[in-house]
Amino acid sequence: MSLTHYDSNARMSQIAIHNGTVYLAGQVPADAGADMRGQTEQVLARIDELLGRAGTSKEHLVSAQIWVNDMAEFADMNAAWDAWVTPGRPPVRAAVEAKLAKPEWKVEIMVVAALPEE
Repeated sequence: MSLTHYDSNARMSQIAIHNGTVYLAGQVPADAGADMRGQTEQVLARIDELLGRAGTSKEHLVSAQIWVNDMAEFADMNAAWDAWVTPGRPPVRAAVEAKLAKPEWKVEIMVVAALPEE
């Protein structure tokens, strides 16, 4: 049973792979000046990048956890999500309002994906 970590520091890893499952750390926007949709699109692009590095993609998502700083902007986050998620293959998902680590962040997303079967 192997366990692999990528992009690690003393506190955390961005990717952990165990037993055919890819776990990503919560991803936040690089440009915190963007609106909710823009921040969400940034986060989803980063998720695509990390999943690719791990050998999988959004087509193999199992679950997603989403934190937004204001439910008044929930529809804007969902607009970006709906444009990104693979049609017919949405993961199980939870989305909640939360105070994020930096006040300028509007969204954080954490996903779990399967590695494709060979």
